[in-house]
Amino acid sequence: MSNGNEAFAALPLGSIKAEGWLYNQLRIQADGLTGHLEEQWADVGSSSGWIGGDGESWERGPYYLDGLLPLAYILGDERLIAKANRWVEWSLASQQENGFFGPRVIETVNQEVDKQQDWWHFMIMLKVMMQFEEATGDERIVPFLSKFLGFVRATIEEQPLRSWAESRGSELLLCILWLYKKTKDDELLKLADIVASQTLDWTDIFYDFPFWRKVDEWDLRTHVVNVAMGIKMPGILYELYGEDIQREAVHRGIDSLMTYHGQAHGMFSGDEWLSGTHPSQGVELCAVVEYMYSMEQLTRIFGEGRFGDILEKVAFNALPAAISKNWTSHQYDQQVNQIMCNVAPRSWTNGPDANVFGLEPHFGCCTANMHQGWPKLAAHLWMAESGGGLAAVSYVPCCVEAIVAGGVAAQVRVSGEYPFRDEVAIELTLERAAAFPLSLRIPGWCKAASLTINGESIALDAVNGYARVNREWHDGDKLLLKLPMEVLTISRNLYAVSVERGPLVYAMPIAENWQLLQEREMFHDWEIYPGSPWKYGLLADSDFEVKESGEAIPYQPFDASASPIRLKASGKLVRDWKMEGNNAGTPPLNPNTEGQPVTELELVPYGSAKLRIGEFPLLGQRKPVGRTQQLTRE
Repeated sequence: MSNGNEAFAALPLGSIKAEGWLYNQLRIQADGLTGHLEEQWADVGSSSGWIGGDGESWERGPYYLDGLLPLAYILGDERLIAKANRWVEWSLASQQENGFFGPRVIETVNQEVDKQQDWWHFMIMLKVMMQFEEATGDERIVPFLSKFLGFVRATIEEQPLRSWAESRGSELLLCILWLYKKTKDDELLKLADIVASQTLDWTDIFYDFPFWRKVDEWDLRTHVVNVAMGIKMPGILYELYGEDIQREAVHRGIDSLMTYHGQAHGMFSGDEWLSGTHPSQGVELCAVVEYMYSMEQLTRIFGEGRFGDILEKVAFNALPAAISKNWTSHQYDQQVNQIMCNVAPRSWTNGPDANVFGLEPHFGCCTANMHQGWPKLAAHLWMAESGGGLAAVSYVPCCVEAIVAGGVAAQVRVSGEYPFRDEVAIELTLERAAAFPLSLRIPGWCKAASLTINGESIALDAVNGYARVNREWHDGDKLLLKLPMEVLTISRNLYAVSVERGPLVYAMPIAENWQLLQEREMFHDWEIYPGSPWKYGLLADSDFEVKESGEAIPYQPFDASASPIRLKASGKLVRDWKMEGNNAGTPPLNPNTEGQPVTELELVPYGSAKLRIGEFPLLGQRKPVGRTQQLTRE
């Protein structure tokens, strides 16, 4: 293993406590699906094989726990901690002398008893155990993992990675490297070499990307969740081997994914397989949360601001868009232009129920896996950096407790309600004065960031997206970081445009008529039908007006009816924009708006509108990049 191939280091789970709107988001999650799924969904209920039952014994229990456990410890919620610990204790008690643990009989996705060792579901549980050790300091975890990885080493050459495990070996490598940093056992590096050799060659796939169009054939290399996980594999190999091609492969892969399959919300499409750029094409919620986790790991490894930019865009847009505002239902597939969520055939691989909101639309993998999104974002808002300092990955409200400068206890409190506001306040509490660096991410979309410390202006020099401020800090120091946000229209396929301001994408909300599809005790299924026109194009000469609510950020900011920020723009109804296959059709290249009056459009953050237009036909001559905007406060 090469030295120095990790730019930052993740802080132990529990070091960062969410505050402000993110704390509320976690609380809503705890009060909804995450906090009550066991009682309402048998796959993670008392019959789960991962707590000794005879029910589902593959990925769903570990997936659920991978979000439940960090949520519980970040919130400090004793009820949720007890829920999570029950699963952990069962796995610990299940370990055999040879190191194996978990359910003895594993059902495959095809519901047949598997005669070969399937490693995939164990990889998820290993990530859970790592987080549990960081949160609790439990001394049983390192020996437990060492023993299991010894079993893996003794078995994996006869029973190699295959199927899902072959495409997702990155998750196993993360545990191996985490354990190596604690034990310095060189046998782990030998195991890492074997796992790397058995995993799909994601470096080659992403370096010279071959998938240029919608894929209609089953292939592990084009499965959207595999791709979302696989993008971090070259980075993990860089951590192991330090080869420049591995770093290049990550950047080239992201560029290619967004060129050939990119969507306005920051994700690439994939209703199972990579599916092109059409704004009515779906993307799976599992892919959203896994891509976020990949960006968190790539930030840690490379220390580049680009990955934080992507992380925020996906987290603030694609994640909340696919989950109801009260966290009682979710979608399997979301669409940028989503005019109707109903049971109907669509031009994608997934079934006709894939975009309804419910407990288990289409496949249950997202029902189990969606829970990691917000908690893991909270856990990676800040990281440790070399020189005993800290690095800001995102400016969401939080409180960070860490050791800096080789032994000084520090607290960093971030306020300001970013990304709904563009000023970030940071206050330091130190047990004594200390010299150490603070690395502040300067988003790629921000052209005029400014910083004051205790009222004094400080020059910012960003390198790879981070401005490093190295000085002696004192208790009570106050930083004010301003990140001016400019409204931009982003040109997409056929001259359609999306609208962004800072990390938020904006969409035109469509009135929502929620119709009950299936009633349950707690988590129902819903169809949503439009209650207002959707066929609007955006005038190229729109002068956007930014309207900030003068009130505090609401408890649930991702609610179109109570959005803390909106954009006013101008548009017209487009006569020839038609529905195609129960979706909004392709935005017309030459929209017909003859005789249509100019209409004021009010846009809201994309994630707050469950029915929406997020990619508009462009009406008229496009202005140069950079839009006129006015800021008003209501």
